[in-house]
Amino acid sequence: MSTQTLPRTYTPKKWDLSGLQGISDETLQIHFGLYDGYVKNTNLLNERLAELRSAGKNSGADPAYAELVRRFGWEFDGMRLHEYYFDNLTRNPRPLAGGRFYDTAGASFGSFDAWRKDFAAVGGMRGIGWAIAYYDAKADALVNVWVGDHNINELAGDEPIVVMDLWEHAYFRDYKPAEKDKYIEAFLAHVDWDVATKRLT
Repeated sequence: MSTQTLPRTYTPKKWDLSGLQGISDETLQIHFGLYDGYVKNTNLLNERLAELRSAGKNSGADPAYAELVRRFGWEFDGMRLHEYYFDNLTRNPRPLAGGRFYDTAGASFGSFDAWRKDFAAVGGMRGIGWAIAYYDAKADALVNVWVGDHNINELAGDEPIVVMDLWEHAYFRDYKPAEKDKYIEAFLAHVDWDVATKRLT
């Protein structure tokens, strides 16, 4: 009996983040276009993988199938991490002075300011990738991690709480390569701490 595997279809999300201080509208438009590409490619790969599964050609020994599966991880994570990134930005930031995220950061790093300093330091590392503050539910703690190539170094079972894009397209139009710290400060100045707190709970 044959079964038909239906591919999942993802719809690009939209954000109104115009007017951020330190992250230009031009950079955001380029960034949104790259995100749309990840959504498009995720959908294309879903369709191709569904075709192979329906035809019974989803063998792990088949290099073509294996490469599509690997590529799917890249495109999907590029899509999803960008959604986390744009979701945790706001045009109307408010300082964080308490609450679950504040307390968890303090318990994990000694203080919220110490967490913030460490997160910025992770973001300042050489290379392209992502700085992500994960929540480790088993330890009830935040962990700041460098994630390279979207799908390398992610922590299994941990929830991304604050996600910062550190690929060149996120800041090169606004800053020189040696000024990455200015982009990091601009990002942190626009984090929506309400979103971070909701993710944590």
